[in-house]
Amino acid sequence: MKDPYQVLGVARAASDADIKKAYHKLARELHPDLNPGDRRSEDRFKEISAAYDFLSDPARRAQFDAGEIDATGAAKRRSWRSQGAGPGGGRRGGSPFGDNVDDILSELLRRKERGRAQSAGKPFRGADIRHSLTVPFVDAAAGATRRVTLISGRTVEVRIPPGSADGQTLRLKGQGSAGNGDSGDAFIDLKVESHPFFTRRNLDVLVDLPISVQEAVLGGKVTVPTIDGKVALSVPPGSNAGSVLRLKGKGIAGEAGARGDQLVTLKVVLPDGDAEFKALVEKWGPRHGYDPRAKAGMV
Repeated sequence: MKDPYQVLGVARAASDADIKKAYHKLARELHPDLNPGDRRSEDRFKEISAAYDFLSDPARRAQFDAGEIDATGAAKRRSWRSQGAGPGGGRRGGSPFGDNVDDILSELLRRKERGRAQSAGKPFRGADIRHSLTVPFVDAAAGATRRVTLISGRTVEVRIPPGSADGQTLRLKGQGSAGNGDSGDAFIDLKVESHPFFTRRNLDVLVDLPISVQEAVLGGKVTVPTIDGKVALSVPPGSNAGSVLRLKGKGIAGEAGARGDQLVTLKVVLPDGDAEFKALVEKWGPRHGYDPRAKAGMV
């Protein structure tokens, strides 16, 4: 692998935040979903992903900066002469660890601990990766399976469990970046899209249902959309706007298979520009003392 700093276009002194920012910028430009069929972009995407995995690991970055390993993670052989040894085997300017015995011991212990955490040839776990996935409301509510291309370039099947909520995170074990031991995990952060007429309240699905004047007055069967498909609903005669009808078990799946309900709020919609309807109301109104505000105690 090339120098990871050069691959990401950052300085060696770059902060972790700067490295992450540079990676995300390149990943957005080179992601396979945005460049279908472009092998060059795909190869470059894999290259920057590997470089980011390398530099986002503090131990490997420290070893690389110290010249102890190369960009592949392999150890470099170092000699006293390569570190500035002069004639006769003595180092110009003192030992490579400093002139104080305590400094020497401290540096040796630091290197030993760092080597334990992650040394060349010793298995190390790959880095975890995160991915954001936007899903439709119904897919999150009822469950679905989606194909997702991760930032590592790998395409996987992601099962969205029924009842998934906005902000929920799914874990794909072993689908993160590869190490020379176990692979890391992939974490999928879900963003649930809003729906044209469904909303969610805990495990219940809420929907406003427009009905006609005659359906409100006389009652009847109407068709209602649910997350499982359309169902028939009986509107009782004399239903008012704002009345709430319940479709039991047509809500969101919860624990142990239990499901919420769908709550249907009726909205009475008047006909548009119907002169006959208007004339009928004008004739009917004066003969009846109909005042809904008086009935509600508001006058």
